Amino acid sequence: MKEAVIVSTARTPIGKAYRGAFNNTESPTMGGHAIREAVKRAGIEPEEVDDVIMGCAVQQGTSGFNIGRTAGIVAGLPITVSGMSIDRQCSSGMMAIATAAKQIIHDGMPIVVGAGLESISLVQNEHQNQYRATDPNVLKIAGAAYMPMIDTAEVVAKRYNISREVQDEYALQSQQRTAAGQENGKFDDEIVPMPSTKVIFNQENENTVQEDVLLEKDEGNRPSTTLEGLEGLKPVREGGVITAGNASQLSDGASACVLMDSKLAEQKGLNPLGAYRGMAAAGCEPDEMGIGPVFAVPKLLQNSGLKMDQIGLWELN
Repeated sequence: MKEAVIVSTARTPIGKAYRGAFNNTESPTMGGHAIREAVKRAGIEPEEVDDVIMGCAVQQGTSGFNIGRTAGIVAGLPITVSGMSIDRQCSSGMMAIATAAKQIIHDGMPIVVGAGLESISLVQNEHQNQYRATDPNVLKIAGAAYMPMIDTAEVVAKRYNISREVQDEYALQSQQRTAAGQENGKFDDEIVPMPSTKVIFNQENENTVQEDVLLEKDEGNRPSTTLEGLEGLKPVREGGVITAGNASQLSDGASACVLMDSKLAEQKGLNPLGAYRGMAAAGCEPDEMGIGPVFAVPKLLQNSGLKMDQIGLWELN
């Protein structure tokens, strides 16, 4: 049976939505930047790519019109290289990689790009199309189908007794680990610095100015975060436990990887970063969407004949 392996990866730094470096950067430009570098790192010619699979949860505006295709064009891939877009919400990028692998294994494509991106700044704003966005027939069956993530997080916290204290402690640990990773250069190999033109809003006169910047590392994390500071933040929802300090930030960014047939990788003398072994998806109640992996992971383990103690991370030499 054919095997699909990942031979290269590349990503932009993660920009903070609305006020970050990529708040004025179109999605194809971000995606193209990551794809171009991933292809370069794989040591292949652009015309060798068969297809581009791009995951994106909010496909409209700058991220619409088949972002997989438009990002491939910006990346410098020939017009003959096709592209498609996938939306599985938070798992869109992972689904893109899985689909790329399946195209190699089952459809005979030698090389496929699997990627993902999101431009919250230019899509999730006052211009977002909300016209008839909800369907009453969906709500009759699943009343929480359109519930915002912040509210599903509150449901999970209450339903599974996840306290504010535990969340703040985990948030602090996450901040500390990110800071240590940046200080020790742990993210440098995967990041491709990206120049952009940032829009800055002047609160005093309500005017905007543009500034040329070069983003070289993820922005948004706060190395100076303390537990006391997190504990002092007001919950987003009255009486809730989710705050700006223990929730994930809204971000702009893109990432891409090149997958190919393992035999082709061997012929090219490439050392794979990893091999595709399978994926699984599972549904859960919409109001607790955050625990989806609790149902999907056991399903994947069963399908693969593996146990949790056989899963881990290894550092390549």
